[in-house]
Amino acid sequence: MLTVEVPGDFNGGTPLSLAHLVLDYNGTIAEDGALIAGVPERLAQLAEHLTIHVITADTHGTAAQKLAGLPVSLHILSPGAQSEAKADFVRALGSKQCVAVGNGRNDALMLQTAVVGVAVVQAEAAAQITLAAADVVCASIEHALDLLIYSKRLVATLRN
Repeated sequence: MLTVEVPGDFNGGTPLSLAHLVLDYNGTIAEDGALIAGVPERLAQLAEHLTIHVITADTHGTAAQKLAGLPVSLHILSPGAQSEAKADFVRALGSKQCVAVGNGRNDALMLQTAVVGVAVVQAEAAAQITLAAADVVCASIEHALDLLIYSKRLVATLRN
């Protein structure tokens, strides 16, 4: 569990009690099917405090291979209604205990459903609707994961 106290009215003034990190794969933690450098180390560090889930359509068919040995659970989506499936996944975990990270159009509802939604804008870009659904927008997955590793950064971004 990761507890983060954000001054002001974010989350109704209630401290964040995060238990789950939900990540998209391609465009978020991977580029062209390969994990982005620095991600495995950060996931290992975060796994000490959060249960990590990767939910993906697995566009390149490499997610299971690339994530082997990492402290994550992989959930591969079937075609169709992926936006709803990702949001439903977060709801099933308990949206008030989830931080979600993504970039694609099919990630927007997931980010909106999680108590903290983080959009990343990297080589694959990000859908405008996903940026609008996010609480935080980061220039890289490293920066997004570091918000949780160094949670005062998240506080500085969300407080008012």
